[in-house]
Amino acid sequence: MAEAVTRKPPRVKRQINPWFIAPIVALAAFMEVLDISIANVSLQNIAGSLAAGPDEATWVLTSYLVTNAIALPIAGWLSEYFGRTRFFIACIAGFSLASLACGLAPNLASLILFRAIQGLAGGALQPVSQAILADAFPPAKRAMAFAVYGIAVVAAPAIGPTLGGWITDQFSWHWIFLINVPVGVVLIVLIRAFVPEDEKPEHSIRIDYLGFGLIALGLGSLQWLLDRGQPQDWFSSVEIRILAGVATVALLTYIVRALDQDKPIVDLHLYRYRNYAISNLMMFVLGVVLLGSTALLPLFMQTLLGYTALDAGLVISPGGFAIMAMMPIVGKLAGKVDLRKLITFGLIVSGSALWAMGNFTTQVDMYTLALFRAWQTVGIAFLFIPITTMAYVGLPESANNQASSMLAFMRNLGGGVGISMLVIALERMGAHHRVPMVANTSPGDAQWEQSLSQLQHLVGSHQQALAILNQKVQAQAQMLAFIDSFHLMAMLFFVMIPLVWLLKPGQAESTTPPAH
Repeated sequence: MAEAVTRKPPRVKRQINPWFIAPIVALAAFMEVLDISIANVSLQNIAGSLAAGPDEATWVLTSYLVTNAIALPIAGWLSEYFGRTRFFIACIAGFSLASLACGLAPNLASLILFRAIQGLAGGALQPVSQAILADAFPPAKRAMAFAVYGIAVVAAPAIGPTLGGWITDQFSWHWIFLINVPVGVVLIVLIRAFVPEDEKPEHSIRIDYLGFGLIALGLGSLQWLLDRGQPQDWFSSVEIRILAGVATVALLTYIVRALDQDKPIVDLHLYRYRNYAISNLMMFVLGVVLLGSTALLPLFMQTLLGYTALDAGLVISPGGFAIMAMMPIVGKLAGKVDLRKLITFGLIVSGSALWAMGNFTTQVDMYTLALFRAWQTVGIAFLFIPITTMAYVGLPESANNQASSMLAFMRNLGGGVGISMLVIALERMGAHHRVPMVANTSPGDAQWEQSLSQLQHLVGSHQQALAILNQKVQAQAQMLAFIDSFHLMAMLFFVMIPLVWLLKPGQAESTTPPAH
């Protein structure tokens, strides 16, 4: 196959200060990542407004996630085929128009359709933003550029639910989508002014329609499975078993075909590079823990502590601010300190915070929760930039588009797997811890009979006293399940530490040719 892209001469990019480019492309990524979580707290309002049930309203999230998962890994190939800057502008325009349509949707069916289009158009914004930064900055300055990008994609999920709740309460759910339209218009103007425009690619690549179909079918089914598995009781559901089979067959078929092609849509040959392969695995685990903990903590606060969605969001938000404060510091350190040391430090800090969360009780206060969340996310800040920077070490510059697509995809896939895994773990471990507790709550147990008698004397009803004690048992079992989940996430980070030292040492600038 012929080379996909013919670039403009280097002088075009040298005419523009890359620090004008960084915040522009970071804002595009922020807008897209924000829309993954901003609608979560508004589902009840959407369902009520459009006369839909709660289960039906969840398709507003599922449709976006499914098409987003399809778009992420193929964004690099599409950038090369159509020209990266043109493709980037087209995606922002499509995302903005789909957002407008979502805000004006007259019924649930049209909203789900427009959300699917929004996810498809927006899926490329993360990887293309990162690829533009990788090319715009010389290797010695990439870490600081990735710090700007990192603030956008890591902080957005943390503030999304809080911002979505505030917009919905102050205005209406329509504005969580409509707000993207003016932002998109401004971004298109700024990109045309400051981001260098690629030459229109001159290529003779045959479009692999079968490859596109396999990726869309496989990843779409996988994301659908992850999002709908819990409500369907996982593999007890015929629907979930079919989705698992389709995803497995489609993805394995694509892998076999791609390994035999010179220029596949998703280039799996990049995994020959040790740093890139290890960085993808660590980015997957980062997604598991970051998005998994972001989902777990509000669930803990709302189910066991009685917090409102807004209060839970307020506890999570300081973690986002901690990341934003630490990213520039980590970016500076990344140019001076062995990146493997920074990654190891981040894993230890964040892992120890998660392990310490295992000491939580049902009496934990809001301040302590916010403090521990900030402690955890400080460690996360030491992971995102170094892992991203190390992924490009040794890669040819022509691989930047493909590399950034898979890194973004692995982080998002990790998030989906992490949330699903933790929901299953909570349910299974809660049931496991409840069994021995129930064994001590049968008639004849002296302590149980005494507690029941005292409570019955207070409330005046045997049945009411029994219900209260059962609730306490259930709460304690769930508390132990949450503790196990926090420990599980901590262990995932700790077992990554030896893997860090398999990365090739040194800074990216010593192994990667200068960007142009």
